[in-house]
Amino acid sequence: MIRLSDIHFRDPFILPVPVENTYYMYGTQGATAWDGKPEGFDVYRSCDLLNWEGPFPVFRSEPGFWSDHHYWAPEVHHVQDRFYMFASFKAKGMSRAVQVLVADHPMGPFELHSLGPITPKAWECLDGTLYMEKDGTPWLIFCREWLQVTDGEIYAAKLADTLDRIVSEPQLLFRASEAPWVKPNTEGGFVTDGPFLHHMNNGRLLMIWSSLGEQGYTTGIARSVSGRITGPWVHEENPLYVEDGGHGMLFRDWYNNLLLALHAPNHNPNERPSILRVEESSDSLEAK
Repeated sequence: MIRLSDIHFRDPFILPVPVENTYYMYGTQGATAWDGKPEGFDVYRSCDLLNWEGPFPVFRSEPGFWSDHHYWAPEVHHVQDRFYMFASFKAKGMSRAVQVLVADHPMGPFELHSLGPITPKAWECLDGTLYMEKDGTPWLIFCREWLQVTDGEIYAAKLADTLDRIVSEPQLLFRASEAPWVKPNTEGGFVTDGPFLHHMNNGRLLMIWSSLGEQGYTTGIARSVSGRITGPWVHEENPLYVEDGGHGMLFRDWYNNLLLALHAPNHNPNERPSILRVEESSDSLEAK
């Protein structure tokens, strides 16, 4: 058994599977996050969020797979009876893109589901997440990278029911600089990272996402005025987490506590997964 402090992961994503009494944690391999050829994606598993087993391989690219570096931010969502992984990939001479993989179990093996990337071919995209509207309509929420547009953007596009392609034009939700807490990076760009959607108990729709703030990597909160994914979106003045940690997601434990998983600090090779308690106020979230 190992602890979170021993796991060199970025972008942690935790999938609770109650029928197995098991939490599955996916993430970006820290050792090859920036340099080198990644092996693929791994998972760790735990019954109590304290003691973990792994890593176990869940995806290894076959010869001929289009991406050769930057295997980032795998998210796994349980839809009907299958498990869908949304992950970001990059190759020399090709745009960074989101592709969908699928498996019959959280331990994989995950196989290619979409016929290549599902984000626009000419766009540098990353950090795709699945959002299901209350009527069952699936959406892909993703970032368009600051390296291409300077002021990073977050988009929403409808997905086919098969979750293997987008079926609408991407709609711009907001730009990074619209949030009052966001600061430019050293190259003058505004970063958008790691969107994740959350319905509050009172029905409000929130998005947590990450950028740079006063103390480094920061996780902020945006709220949909209409309650729908298309917004408009307004940004909370106070971020959820400011201490150089981000790319977060929210989940509930076996006792229905709302928890935030993110990585901190945001510099290699020291990044580690962290899990924090979160409470809902009347209209927002607060990390404890």
